[in-house]
Amino acid sequence: MTKRKPVRVAEPPAAAAVAERDPRPPVEAIRAAAFTQFAERGYPVVTVRDIMKACGLTQGALYNHFKSKDELLHDIIASTQGELERICQQAVAGAGDDPRAKLAAFVRVYVLRHCRLRVEALVANREISWLGADRVADIRRSRRAIRDILVTILRQGVERGVFDPPQIDGRRDLKAMAMALLDQCTHVSMWYGPGGVLTEEQMAKLYGEMALRAVGAKPQ
Repeated sequence: MTKRKPVRVAEPPAAAAVAERDPRPPVEAIRAAAFTQFAERGYPVVTVRDIMKACGLTQGALYNHFKSKDELLHDIIASTQGELERICQQAVAGAGDDPRAKLAAFVRVYVLRHCRLRVEALVANREISWLGADRVADIRRSRRAIRDILVTILRQGVERGVFDPPQIDGRRDLKAMAMALLDQCTHVSMWYGPGGVLTEEQMAKLYGEMALRAVGAKPQ
């Protein structure tokens, strides 16, 4: 399990210390506030009152959309996970027939999302452990679907002779390699921040190149 640590989220100026009503629709304002509060302080210590104060709404407003804090946590993780699955599918479908292009496209969108939506990624990967098994099932299904997209790309590359990934004792475990690549790409959200040497696009390109080298991709 990823070690829990606080996340620094940009704060408003001191003059805006008193929360004003978020201009977004209430359900979106609640989701945004929940992501920020859970990222900064962790799910167990954040109260419904904390979340609603952060978005300038009353506690009653939350219960118009969510039955509990637990349901809210599931909602925000499931929504960001579902969108990640969608964009990965879309990127691969639009990359053509070459497994090398598919892998590069997959890694690009995956890394870009984890660079741009660090708070969402951190909450989804760190706070999921607080959900019960019944609420986690759909999230884990989506994660397996994303892994299987990557496994399929790797298998196609090996079958077509354009990937030559490492073998251990004469065997290749493509599922293990897919999980290793996903772990590497996911954890960019733990340390990447804007203003560094590489832009988000450059970081995504770097990770794509590393992935291609890791699977022994042959030059096109």
